[in-house]
Amino acid sequence: MTELENSITTYFGVITPDDLKTIVSFFRTETYKKGDYFLKRGKNCDKLSFVQSGFLRIFVETEKKDVTQWVSTKGYFVTDLSSFVFGSPARWTIQAVTDTTVQSIYKEDYQKLNELVPQWPLLEKIFIVRCFTIMEDRIFSHLSMTAEERYQFFFEHNRELFNQVPLQYIASMLGMTPETFSRIRKKMQ
Repeated sequence: MTELENSITTYFGVITPDDLKTIVSFFRTETYKKGDYFLKRGKNCDKLSFVQSGFLRIFVETEKKDVTQWVSTKGYFVTDLSSFVFGSPARWTIQAVTDTTVQSIYKEDYQKLNELVPQWPLLEKIFIVRCFTIMEDRIFSHLSMTAEERYQFFFEHNRELFNQVPLQYIASMLGMTPETFSRIRKKMQ
């Protein structure tokens, strides 16, 4: 089973082999060079992608600072979910932090799955709930952990990011200023 197939069964739930084959058949390989945009804020997001390699930063630029919502890594899906599902302008900009390869399914093909995969409405619901649960977990950690605890937890689960993406992105994801992040980092080493 490929990484994409494993992730689809993890995120979407139990899928028959034939349905999995149908779903995977719609995904296409795309590559982005470091600095390329996957999506710009205000545009329509027309794809859901699985990161095969590299890192994609999800962020928004405000008048005062850039706010990094997440850095998507190998094995995760990436999209602006609200834009993809509802067709609204994207709230987030998504940019390649490194050379990145993704497998993408475009909205038109994604919608065809309703006709081709009988259990698709249930699978899609499970996927959306998993996305929502991940966001709830992130919110809970921001509300219940100290800055040091957030740093430690994130470091333990995402060590590869610390050497491959600018640290100010990680600081922003953790809700810290670069100065606070640096102070905690020195303390933890």
